[in-house]
Amino acid sequence: MSPPVAPPGWSRWLVPPAALSVHLSIGQAYAWSVFKPPLESALGLSGTQSALPFQLGIVMLGLSAAFGGTLVERNGPRWAMTVALICFSSGFLLSALGAATEQYWLIVLGYGFVGGIGLGIGYISPVSTLIKWFPDRPGMATGIAIMGFGGGALIASPWSAQMLESFGSDSSGIALAFLVHGLSYAVFMLLGVLLVRVPRTEKPVGGDGPSALDGPQVSARNAVRTPQFWCLWVVLCMNVTAGIGILEKAAPMITDFFANTSTPVSVSAAAGFVALLSAANMAGRIGWSSTSDLIGRKNIYRLYLGAGALMYGLIALAGDSSKPLFILCALVILSFYGGGFATIPAYLKDLFGTYQVGAIHGRLLTAWSTAGVLGPLIVNWIADRQEEAGKDGASLYTMSLFIMIGLLAVGFVANELVRPVDPRHHVPVPASQEEPTDQSKEKEAADVQQQQ
Repeated sequence: MSPPVAPPGWSRWLVPPAALSVHLSIGQAYAWSVFKPPLESALGLSGTQSALPFQLGIVMLGLSAAFGGTLVERNGPRWAMTVALICFSSGFLLSALGAATEQYWLIVLGYGFVGGIGLGIGYISPVSTLIKWFPDRPGMATGIAIMGFGGGALIASPWSAQMLESFGSDSSGIALAFLVHGLSYAVFMLLGVLLVRVPRTEKPVGGDGPSALDGPQVSARNAVRTPQFWCLWVVLCMNVTAGIGILEKAAPMITDFFANTSTPVSVSAAAGFVALLSAANMAGRIGWSSTSDLIGRKNIYRLYLGAGALMYGLIALAGDSSKPLFILCALVILSFYGGGFATIPAYLKDLFGTYQVGAIHGRLLTAWSTAGVLGPLIVNWIADRQEEAGKDGASLYTMSLFIMIGLLAVGFVANELVRPVDPRHHVPVPASQEEPTDQSKEKEAADVQQQQ
């Protein structure tokens, strides 16, 4: 499938909605917890078992993005969005079959493996195209799209809960909810497939911004051989580990933190806290990534990692003495978590150019797969050990919080080590995409005079 080229006069502002249609759909992954209790009840699963489809989905997201990134660059955004549509929707349909027949392995295969491939390909599908349309504001452009992934749960959570209430929370009701999800997301993602276009030139249509080919151009193969790539891998992994550690255990964490106070947190209040974190996650993706266009990528990551460590320190030192402080710090941390995801493609563009930025981004997302296992493991394992030791309340998480501070410090150092890529890793720009330089213009004029 050849990339669809924009006709003359096509507005570049139609591309972000195309990307959003995909990211809002695959962002449902953050709402998986809605299905956990019904599945545990209907199929007799443990909490660890019911988390398996989500965990496998995140792992497959990173792996499919890493291995499929080059194909996305080669075949274009429409091909990538189509593959994402087929895999993500098919994952729900397989899950529906698994729930209807009470075969849990089909749900793991469908949602986790097949759907996870759709997550990875869909996540990176618009990145390269958006940066080429908005070379003057890459942080804002990718932030708009990736905001959808963070905000997808705000739509999917109440929608899924309403369906389970209407259809029932037994195996047949879950199957019907999966079926509706699969068909609905297929239609919604199809809008993005039909709408997306690539620019006719590397200049933004109707804009006076810089060319997308300005600066270094590095292939994905060369990029992974540079220290800059691995520094950014560490930066993303540490930032995501710190954020996902709170996000994955948000409701029980705030409940445990203030269990021994005069005003414990109710179940409904804990659910509201989770919704607030999702909103902060989404707002950070567009807000902080747009700010990075103004203050620079390295500076914005100094904020994410440095201020993030400060927020964790405040939570650890304050303990259960101040509920507003806990909530405020958690919201800031989650805004940095979302901002880190949205800013990383623009950081990659600054260092490696747009030549194969989608493929490079895909390889970097293996840091997310690592953090998706590491963050929850740290928080849950330590909390379990502390509980076995007879501790409760805020003391369950104190050690985890200090570990997160250490991880963010590691990320901060890695960010400071980022330098411009050595020219030996650059690749020559294809002749068909090169912009005429002053030297080439002079040579062309001399050739014309000679012919005359």
